[in-house]
Amino acid sequence: MNETLRIVVEEGLEGRIAAIVEPVIEQLGYRLVRVRLSGANGATLQVMAERPDGTMTVADCEIVSRGISPVLDVEDILSDAYHLELSSPGIDRPLVRKQDFETWAGHLMKLETSRLLDGRKRFRGKITQVDAESFTLERDQPAYGEEVRVEIPFDAVGDARLILTDELIEASLRADKLARKGRGPVDDDLDGEAEEGSPLQH
Repeated sequence: MNETLRIVVEEGLEGRIAAIVEPVIEQLGYRLVRVRLSGANGATLQVMAERPDGTMTVADCEIVSRGISPVLDVEDILSDAYHLELSSPGIDRPLVRKQDFETWAGHLMKLETSRLLDGRKRFRGKITQVDAESFTLERDQPAYGEEVRVEIPFDAVGDARLILTDELIEASLRADKLARKGRGPVDDDLDGEAEEGSPLQH
């Protein structure tokens, strides 16, 4: 795992789980997007992953689930029963790594920072520039007296996610079509696109 690419690093138990499953996911040919542990349905461990081309099918979710389940069992990091939920990032995906911000520059996003910037922690706008340590956000709805552009350091990113727009849907469909064309003919029954949060119970 290249730590320099990860912007939002899971902490605590989620961080320990990420450190365990990420090498396995990478060996299978996928990329870990995010790990989330919640109290939904007793306890739910959500592992979000994708192919290098940004796609993720139901069959891919099953492959990753089968790959990481034995590792989680051996490590026994979660002592209580839990549901393992594998999913794709979805169209309105979270932005977790620097590469994500570069790839989706120009699209509308919402962001909550881990500390106050410009007197606030919540921002909305489009990424216009990405540098080594920060990115520039152009607000689409600046309040009176606010600068249209604000520089966001990567180490201040708490939670960032794309906002569903017609432009984003069109770009996602175009990228998916190119990815599928590159993989050749597929069986739609086995290779259907996975929706975010498609549950695979542990």
